[in-house]
Amino acid sequence: MKRKILSVFLLTLLVNVTQAFAQDDWANLKQFQEANSTLGAPAEDEQRVVFMGNSITIGWINTCPDFFKDRPYINRGISGQTTPQMLLRFKQDVIDLQPKVVVILAGTNDIAGNTGPSTQKMIEDNLACMVQLAQANNIEVILCSVLPASDYPWRPGLNPDKKIPALNKWIEQYAKQNNCIYVDYFSVLANEENGMNKDLAYDGVHPTAAGYAIMAPLVEEAIQKAKK
Repeated sequence: MKRKILSVFLLTLLVNVTQAFAQDDWANLKQFQEANSTLGAPAEDEQRVVFMGNSITIGWINTCPDFFKDRPYINRGISGQTTPQMLLRFKQDVIDLQPKVVVILAGTNDIAGNTGPSTQKMIEDNLACMVQLAQANNIEVILCSVLPASDYPWRPGLNPDKKIPALNKWIEQYAKQNNCIYVDYFSVLANEENGMNKDLAYDGVHPTAAGYAIMAPLVEEAIQKAKK
């Protein structure tokens, strides 16, 4: 009962805050508004999956469109976004689409400071809120590890090689404790410097087709598990 009340409170707060930011569109709500309005409700036998994330998520459909072709997979990644921005658009771009499953891949841009300084606790809180909102609406949650990065080309010196593993440790533990499925991209993509080689990520952050090819079967297995 307490969890349900908290989730309703979170959803109400999210709507109010989203409306407050709508004028400046800090969360880029306009990005998918038209696409969402034309999408419609899922078909009776459709098990819709929404991918929520940043440039790594939207880059997936741009680099490997066949992964999303002829599947009920909806990509809602926006380049550069941080977890507070995703939280603000979570109702519009996830809940309102009535998916069976949501795949959340987020956090690296928070560490990079794209929308200002961010502590790990702040990232954790935003991810937890997204999970609670999804589960309150009967959406199965897949939480993904943040991808490796030894440094950020656009903001060097922030030590993501240390911060990302620490965040992933929390994500994995939170997933286990809160009935989510955890997908560990980090372990299969990381090199000895906790980054990615250029054959897997052209700039050390954003995956190539070869990188996505490694990620695909891991998330597909998780999706099939979540649908059951």
